Amino acid sequence: MKNTVLTFKEMKDKGEKISMLTCYDYSTAKLMDGTVNGILVGDSLGNVMLGYEDTISVTMEDMITYGGAVARACKETLVVVDMPFMSYQISAEQALTNAGRLMKEAHCNAVKLEGGRAVCPQIKAITQAGIPVNAHIGLTPQSINALGGNRVQGKTEEAAKALLEDALAVQEAGAFAVTLECVPAPLAKLISDKLEIPTIGIGAGVGCDGQILVYQDMLGMFHDFKPKFVKHFGNIGDEMVKAFRSYDSEVKAKSFPDEAHSFKMNNEELLERLY
Repeated sequence: MKNTVLTFKEMKDKGEKISMLTCYDYSTAKLMDGTVNGILVGDSLGNVMLGYEDTISVTMEDMITYGGAVARACKETLVVVDMPFMSYQISAEQALTNAGRLMKEAHCNAVKLEGGRAVCPQIKAITQAGIPVNAHIGLTPQSINALGGNRVQGKTEEAAKALLEDALAVQEAGAFAVTLECVPAPLAKLISDKLEIPTIGIGAGVGCDGQILVYQDMLGMFHDFKPKFVKHFGNIGDEMVKAFRSYDSEVKAKSFPDEAHSFKMNNEELLERLY
């Protein structure tokens, strides 16, 4: 059965953990569909798919293209698509227009945007139009320049109180879930316990109602950087490199393609007439 926003709420109410991963392409989404409850087509595609240093350069067109590819593959898993930088910050009207584009053109099931109390008018406008919103507080990558880098959020009493107030505010505005990124585990659990909507953690401890990771991270497809909160559930990157090198070796040795991977002709004598 298709996972929906109601599925997420029911799972929290029952104390069942929600699993989410990022995904950005059709073929991977086909494999992932039905294995987890939710897929986020994150603006992290700017980093892992497009090679940007941050997510700020990602456009609405990028999100529609990649989001649509994932949505077309998923029959069981809830698909959430990120609203990119400056696609919702200007006004509630702008936010609603762009959220509507993602729903109509990418055919996703929900949208996600970053921020707490400051974006509650946008969340309210979008949800009142019938579009589910996944909020996102804590470390918000689109605000990395203002935050001074990838830093854990909510470590002081004042910052912790602000995060709790943000969480309660986005819930009141109508969000169906809230992502907590790089938040101390005890604070994330407190927020999760106080909210009626599910919390989805990334670097926020086991006390959240669910978890999300970038799929390339959890499969070990990057070797240059491994965040503290990432666990490798496979070493697919090493296996891919091994396969690439094996292919290169067989091509150079002329052992690929062999007879089993080549096509024959019924009458090779006709080739003589071509000279």
